[in-house]
Amino acid sequence: MPLAAFIINAKDDSSVYKSISLLPDSFLLKPEFTFGVATASFQIEGARDTRLDCIWDTFCEKPGAIADQSNGDNACEHIAHWQKDVEMIADLAVDAYRLSISWPRVMNQDGTANKQGMAFYLELLTALKARNIKTYVTLYHWDLPQYLEDQGGWLNRDTAYKFREYTELVTEHLSHLVDSFATLNEPFCSAYLGYEVGVHAPGVKSQQAGRQAAHHLLLAHGLAMQVLRENCPNTEAGIVLNFSPTYPLTAADSKAAELADQYHNQWYIKAVLDGCYPPLFDQLADEVKPTILADDMAIISQAVDFIGVNYYTRIHYKNTPDGWFEEVSLANVRVTDMGWEVYPQGLTELLVSLHQQYDLPKMYITENGAAMADTLNNGEVYDVERVDYYHTHLNAVCAAIRQGVNIQGYFAWSLMDNFEWAYGYEKRFGLVYIDYDSQQRILKESAKQYRELLRQR
Repeated sequence: MPLAAFIINAKDDSSVYKSISLLPDSFLLKPEFTFGVATASFQIEGARDTRLDCIWDTFCEKPGAIADQSNGDNACEHIAHWQKDVEMIADLAVDAYRLSISWPRVMNQDGTANKQGMAFYLELLTALKARNIKTYVTLYHWDLPQYLEDQGGWLNRDTAYKFREYTELVTEHLSHLVDSFATLNEPFCSAYLGYEVGVHAPGVKSQQAGRQAAHHLLLAHGLAMQVLRENCPNTEAGIVLNFSPTYPLTAADSKAAELADQYHNQWYIKAVLDGCYPPLFDQLADEVKPTILADDMAIISQAVDFIGVNYYTRIHYKNTPDGWFEEVSLANVRVTDMGWEVYPQGLTELLVSLHQQYDLPKMYITENGAAMADTLNNGEVYDVERVDYYHTHLNAVCAAIRQGVNIQGYFAWSLMDNFEWAYGYEKRFGLVYIDYDSQQRILKESAKQYRELLRQR
């Protein structure tokens, strides 16, 4: 369903919120709540010629892999424009900036530091600190060095130990400038999309590969946590997980929704918090189960200081004849440019459900946002449907907090339009519009409204 189907003329549509507001007693307005914006290295940095190749460089060369046949060679040229990007972040009145470190940019194949790459992050983090912007650093946001993929990538157990070495290197050089470390961003995407259904790099299509990659990623998380605890014990550390709450298409499809929830959502958080995989694990055929060694689950389940929650939408499922689950799209619902249903109450329901199921540490909403079909008119982007998205989802976070969930921060995805993985540059998630021809940054209406909210605190 096209976006225009529900917003013919957003300016005149009284059902759409045209500003972002919170109730005066909202916890989100308290000084201790952290507001930020988020990006990822491969999606914005460009400057491919100053780093090693990663799996996304290779994947982008596969015919048909990227919707617009593009790549991340230039992206938003953040490496060239980082100073003005920092000024832009500061101007948005946020408390924090969530970014990722590019493994192939800071580490040479022989394990030594890439001095140029490390210097870039040193400068960037120092500049953010100078403006009192807290730094939330993700160590892995999907850009595995290609030479490691050539050795099996996340199917090779050794990659988890290589990740530990990389974490050692980063903490040695940068930890004094970092307020918060996340080990991985969305291991579900790396494992399931990358190794199970093959729509993300490296493009492997195998259920067993997907499950094995998921396990090795979680092992990498655990090994990295050990390093973080040792090297920077006073810096908070955790993991960022994505959740798409599962709903049955009909009352008869509740089994499908439950299985999908275990397979896609609980698989990761249950391993991290409880040290085991969900009951669904036992139902899997032996040939698709991952190989798990004796101490693995203990390494994976060390205490974390926070869980980062990435939420965009919910998904409906129906039963399949073979007792599995199948995703179903609803008709006549509001959707973003990704075709994802706009369902803010799903965020409240997700957070409350996790709170009821687990003994949770504090949580951050580390990503939330929407791709919309943005157009530049007379130097302005009037993305009021994105404004509405942020208004309703921020209030959904408030609703979860009122029900007892410990949420300490919210990061809008994304700071700026960027390379949106398999969609290339066709999808725009940014608060800031990027003119890729000129690399001009233009604040959208959503950025202005987000800034207005934050300035009022």
